[in-house]
Amino acid sequence: MKTPLALIAVALLCAACAPPARTMPAPAESAGSSPAASAPVSLSANSGPQAPGGTAPATTSIGWDQASRDRAMEVAEQAMADFARPAVDQKQWANDLARWLTPQATADYSAVDPANVPANRVGPATLSVDEANGYGVLAAVPTNAGTYTLQLLRTDKEAPWKVNRLTPPSS
Repeated sequence: MKTPLALIAVALLCAACAPPARTMPAPAESAGSSPAASAPVSLSANSGPQAPGGTAPATTSIGWDQASRDRAMEVAEQAMADFARPAVDQKQWANDLARWLTPQATADYSAVDPANVPANRVGPATLSVDEANGYGVLAAVPTNAGTYTLQLLRTDKEAPWKVNRLTPPSS
């Protein structure tokens, strides 16, 4: 079950990767006239040049393999295990957790008091994989306080998975 916060996080991640919107208004056209094309239109990168004399930019996509899935599950479980330790000293807790986090998440969670974390037992993670997006994944990690949803990101196929957000169970 996806929580609204997790869905918002995924939407924001997708929006950050989207091309920028057109910010300049379209030039005014007189009624009854249509613009003339200056070059043949190419509808996709695979159908030919995008501009006269140009070439389509190279696109790279990273996919999913079993090693990627296994590593994402391992990072989610280890991160959650370090998170779900309410009896640990705050400084030690933050330092241990930071190794699994993105820089932004490290900053976000550095002030958390582990005594406020209700979980102290963690189960095996399950992934919600979008086969078209090899850069991010959601992991559901059951705990004795409910199932947490972790957003994991990576920058390329060889880069380590990092947790960007830990979303607590919905009440």
